[in-house]
Amino acid sequence: MNRIEMFKRHLDEKRAIKVISGIDNFDIERVKNVVSAAEMGGASAVDICYNEEIISIVKEMTTLPVFVSSVVPSELANAVRLGADAIEVGNFDAMYKKGIRVSADDVMDIVRETKKMLGDMKTFMCVTVPGHIEISKQIALAMKLEEMGIDLIQTEGAATINPSKSGARGLLQTAEVSISNTIELARNTSVPIMTASGLTTTTAPLAFAAGASAIGVGSCINKLNSVIAMVAVVKSLVECIKHKQNHELLNV
Repeated sequence: MNRIEMFKRHLDEKRAIKVISGIDNFDIERVKNVVSAAEMGGASAVDICYNEEIISIVKEMTTLPVFVSSVVPSELANAVRLGADAIEVGNFDAMYKKGIRVSADDVMDIVRETKKMLGDMKTFMCVTVPGHIEISKQIALAMKLEEMGIDLIQTEGAATINPSKSGARGLLQTAEVSISNTIELARNTSVPIMTASGLTTTTAPLAFAAGASAIGVGSCINKLNSVIAMVAVVKSLVECIKHKQNHELLNV
């Protein structure tokens, strides 16, 4: 079984976990720490920035499927040539930090140009649907992406939230938009949905309950200062999802 087939199996079983090192994280040592933690913790895939050296190093050091994220079509196409197992249009957080908002039309333009540049090259492709646009436009975009044969749709929303509460209530507020977007997109498309943006061990099970086939987790892991701490969080995510699945089986 090749790398991406393993990820697809986890998608089918609705337990896929993608660990995100960050689209704007070009610190090689930090990326390596996140990737090591993802593999040791039992994640399903890793997501890295576009950088030729980083792609080469990560492909050598892990057996996990490697996603490469970018908003530049030429980078996404070249990532496939460099051995990426999957490409992702997104994550958009780096753009949001600069005050740039991405529209549905912007996403479609990137996807079309990327597919044109890929030509006959086949690859697993994920597209992030901007969490700040109206939900009707998100649904319309998701349906267009399904028609184009996109393999996975990622939701987001944390960038639109400024939590007013602390503790568990704050974590729920941060994840609320992405999870609610998951519900709507899962109802209106047959493409698997990956919930991302602001998820933690507290809120990850809610994403799967909302219809997600996968979760993308970044800041709750990649901002930690030790590999041991990162591994602990990844293992906690794996265990909380396993516990949820076992609970569901017992109640069938």
